Amino acid sequence: MVAQGFAVAVVNYDLCPEVSIARIVEQVRRALIWLTQEGGPLGAYRAWAWSHPPDAPCPGGGESRAEAAARYADALDELLARPEHVVLAVSHSLAVRYVLDAADGAFPAARVSPVGHAQPHALSADDVERAARTLRGWARAPVFADAREGG
Repeated sequence: MVAQGFAVAVVNYDLCPEVSIARIVEQVRRALIWLTQEGGPLGAYRAWAWSHPPDAPCPGGGESRAEAAARYADALDELLARPEHVVLAVSHSLAVRYVLDAADGAFPAARVSPVGHAQPHALSADDVERAARTLRGWARAPVFADAREGG
């Protein structure tokens, strides 16, 4: 699509009823402003991500990957605290990859393998607890898994 002049951005925003529609509109508005001022090609982001440590703030003032991992761990704790027996969580690729790897006890890598779009991944409560614990621990002393392997 990019070769044809199209670019796609998936905007992360909070959901009702936790926040108001006005808050969601404001989050999307701010994301669009950021994209027009700071957004760039995915390749440029990947080049940055592969060459900077996990605690480096993202270009444009965004959170570091370590900060994102801590936020993901907090979100997993919130999901675990819900009363429902089954919870559907929808997120972007990086968060899904971090959670899937952490559910297996693996720390994040600088070069993550992609996850398929709109692909379900079933995790048990134990898997989610392990993912939250792994991500939180990694966020406290972040070193990419592939850095340990010399990658």
